[in-house]
Amino acid sequence: MASENSTSVFVSRIRGLPVLDGNGDLVGKVRDVVIQRRVAGRAPRVKGLVVELFARHRAFIEMVRVKNVDGAQVIISGMVNTRRFERRESEMLVFDDLFDLTVERVDQAESAVIFDVSMRPVRSHDWELSQVALRPVGTRKSFGRRGHITIVDWSMLKVLGADQGQGTDQLIAEMEDMKAADVARELHDMSPERRAEVALALDDGKLADALEELPEDEQVQLIQELPTDRAADVLEEMDADDAADLIAELPPELAEVLLSRMQPDEARDVRRLLNYEEFTAGGMMTPEPVILPPDATVADALARIRDAELTPALACMIYVARSPLETPTGRFVGAVHFQRLLREPPSTLVSALVDSDLEPLTDSANLHTVSRYFATYNLVNAPVVDSTHRLIGAVTVDDVLDHVLPEDWRGTQLDSMSDDEPSATARGRVNRG
Repeated sequence: MASENSTSVFVSRIRGLPVLDGNGDLVGKVRDVVIQRRVAGRAPRVKGLVVELFARHRAFIEMVRVKNVDGAQVIISGMVNTRRFERRESEMLVFDDLFDLTVERVDQAESAVIFDVSMRPVRSHDWELSQVALRPVGTRKSFGRRGHITIVDWSMLKVLGADQGQGTDQLIAEMEDMKAADVARELHDMSPERRAEVALALDDGKLADALEELPEDEQVQLIQELPTDRAADVLEEMDADDAADLIAELPPELAEVLLSRMQPDEARDVRRLLNYEEFTAGGMMTPEPVILPPDATVADALARIRDAELTPALACMIYVARSPLETPTGRFVGAVHFQRLLREPPSTLVSALVDSDLEPLTDSANLHTVSRYFATYNLVNAPVVDSTHRLIGAVTVDDVLDHVLPEDWRGTQLDSMSDDEPSATARGRVNRG
């Protein structure tokens, strides 16, 4: 089995394995592994799996969705996006591109041929290639001839290293390890044409995070230049409130097309947010805070906020509500601060720890009211309820700041960053003299 704390798994052993969803239903079969190289000789990151669903139709499943890999099956979570897989410029396929590739080792003069490649989880939901099985050049490929196979660490190969040029593929490799704000700065400094070219090659999640850091006019321009299906995929990766803000700025016809191409659950959240005025609690909130039932325990709550996909702002508050637990919930019971959770026994019910002095915001509360609320209670995360006292979302402090700061603050911030430090493109020119 491969999980966050397990050893690596060789890719040849998972090809053809059944892919099952959380209910145990068959989704398809593994056909290949998608990777993206990184600079400075670092092992390529594993982006996801190519899965054959039906009638040779192949789709992409991100590694963040892969919950378990063993010798018999692959278990995933969530719904599968059935759009046909298309490889992007910066991506490689392990079976199609690496197997039988002739490479050189850094410690030997002779070349060798890649026979197999292993991958391993290095942190939460993040995998990379680790070891490579090599056979001598000139020997026939045969999985039965184990005596001719040598296993080495990826770092021992002269393959997929940093290019000497500054093409799109190299730039994407550099961006792979950048924070979202740094990627946004790179995109901000590019011409519109170059920005669109790089955006097409970026990973959906990386592009979504960077879009949220760009000035509004550049967000609109960039999303309009993407193919429709790709734009919908990127919007799905964005926080629902940020996606709603962006869609609200698009021409109505395009906005509706994009919403229709998004996954139904994601589109439903965005449509709901679009019903609120922008400068209200309803317009600023995210519809996916951490929600637990009244009979959940402190142990349950702490397990939830350990989720690496949660932002620090969302993880700092637990909301307790009656069923259903997806927004809009049943009747809202109250909020529990995560520091309170740390001071209580694991078996304590979260419903006994709600902050009785904290009144929730109403969805119609204006920006002035929301700002004073955050200042009064010293919060970074606040509940929002509707007229029937159902929890419909949470406003985080970054949402408030986005609306309080001047409209062009993102562009000003990115320009300031560019003045302080050269971009990746500029650094490439300097490094090459």
